[in-house]
Amino acid sequence: MLPARHNSNNAWLPEFFNDFFDNRYFDQTRATAPAINVLENDKAYELELAAAGMTKEDFQVNLDKDGDLVIKMEKKNAKEEKPAENRGHYLRREFSYSKYQQTMLLPDDAERENITATVENGVLKVFIPKIAKVAPENTNKVIEVK
Repeated sequence: MLPARHNSNNAWLPEFFNDFFDNRYFDQTRATAPAINVLENDKAYELELAAAGMTKEDFQVNLDKDGDLVIKMEKKNAKEEKPAENRGHYLRREFSYSKYQQTMLLPDDAERENITATVENGVLKVFIPKIAKVAPENTNKVIEVK
């Protein structure tokens, strides 16, 4: 058995337990932003955001007043179990809370009116079509020199 940590917080818990479940450990793991891929082809941009365990209800995707793409993600999980009567009180309960927001500047050729978003298999996909380019007229014009 490992020695107990002698401090005011749960002094009876073994040191490895405190080290592993220390709040600093969890804060660091939750502080990272999700991975994002951005694909481009002739017709569109596709943004993929890794969001394991998230559902479409956990996302909000919109354009702000400046026409920039804003992605918000928020997930709250709390175990609401109560100890049986006369069992005591919790010394530790595990909660999970994730929140993420990112604003992305869209390129000038993005067709903002037709952006779509879907969530499938833990990936948020945002489809941003490009404005169709009009081929320039290929006519010769003679400019008179005066």
